[in-house]
Amino acid sequence: MMSPSHSQTSQTPRNNRLYAAVWRWHFYAGLITAPFLLILAITGAIYLFNDEINDLLHPDLRFAPTGNQVQAPGALLEAVQHAYPAATLNRIDMPTEPGRTAQIYISPAQGPDRRVFVDPGNAAVLGSYVYTSTLVGFSDVAHGSLLLGNTGDAIVELVACWAFVLVITGLYLWWPRKRTDQRHRFSPNLQQRGRKLWRELHRLTGLYSAVLILFLIITGLPWANLWGGQFLTPVSNALGMGYPTFLRHHGSDDSKTLVDTHGEAPWTLNAAPVPHGHHGASNISVNQVHQILVEQGVALGYRLSLPQEPGDIYSAYTYPAQPEGQQTFHIDAHNGTLIGKAGFDDYGAIAKIVEWGVALHMGNYFGRANQLLMLFPCLAIIILVVSGLKLWWKRRPQGSLGAPKKLAAGKKRNLAMITAILMLLFPLAGISFIIVLTVDMSWQAIRSQ
Repeated sequence: MMSPSHSQTSQTPRNNRLYAAVWRWHFYAGLITAPFLLILAITGAIYLFNDEINDLLHPDLRFAPTGNQVQAPGALLEAVQHAYPAATLNRIDMPTEPGRTAQIYISPAQGPDRRVFVDPGNAAVLGSYVYTSTLVGFSDVAHGSLLLGNTGDAIVELVACWAFVLVITGLYLWWPRKRTDQRHRFSPNLQQRGRKLWRELHRLTGLYSAVLILFLIITGLPWANLWGGQFLTPVSNALGMGYPTFLRHHGSDDSKTLVDTHGEAPWTLNAAPVPHGHHGASNISVNQVHQILVEQGVALGYRLSLPQEPGDIYSAYTYPAQPEGQQTFHIDAHNGTLIGKAGFDDYGAIAKIVEWGVALHMGNYFGRANQLLMLFPCLAIIILVVSGLKLWWKRRPQGSLGAPKKLAAGKKRNLAMITAILMLLFPLAGISFIIVLTVDMSWQAIRSQ
């Protein structure tokens, strides 16, 4: 939401028209997305440190009093079933490292699903919580869907697309157009005061955070329902560049995926069908499944879904900080056959790129430095929103929206061309932009009467 600089006056008429179109676009993008970007930046910053925050707020649930001892999962599940006799046990997450607790996901007879924490050394039930009632859980769901389900997911995707537009148009508006502008191209002009000083803060914060903000947008969009779920996922899988192709031809049921059994999964396996098992009662205990996983080199840190219906299988996956260590196992609950196994090396090229991007996006890949690196664009977005709104409010005429000057015919052609490009790249953003322009033109027509 920047105003044109004085250098605009030295441009050719054609450049003036393009500058005006871009500025108007930047204005609307900023005004539409400002409150949502604040939410995404704050919740994203919180979730970057999800383990640290959970350890601080829930140490009695996160750390095992017995220390490094770990029993087989059967005893842990039995203890939880005894504590919650009417609940359905859906999944168990074994400790990620010695000294940590195990988590069992349950569906009580009444009320929302809960996560129960168990000391793996003596199977003592330490307590439970509803995930979304915690700070981290609330931030996680708010970051992905604003707590509004699919509608919220669409809003987040729309905001992400508009944020992409904001960054690109902001860089265009920043670019100096006169030789006299070069001196403070990359540094602040501290002689400025008032609104101009706010503009300096907005300009340089955007400049030095632009690449990382674009990275967050691009690596976050694969999780969106439309751009990721309806475009990138099916395209990458159809090209054989997504989930391992052998999963399609292993007696798979396309109506059930790893997300259906676990509630979550690595991006690559979101749409991967889960193989069929033998129909009939489950003859294999969870401890036998644990032993199979141990033989596969996975003793801790796996997330195991429990069969709920005849024909269901055991599915386990690991989700370490670095995606190269991801592994997925499908085990027949009837006879213990390992009917499917996939690792990072089995992923297609697009899937690998997305998984690397997600790990960096979440601050997982290279520890604390990764967290701090991703925290920077989160803080920058907060500064950009606050300074952008401040600039708009200071230049806004009383009783008016304060949108940039109405476009002449030539400028409208530029805007139409850019809107068409936007529609191709980000359909939701393009549609919303047309709606905003329609409302604005209608308002201008009403005011002119």
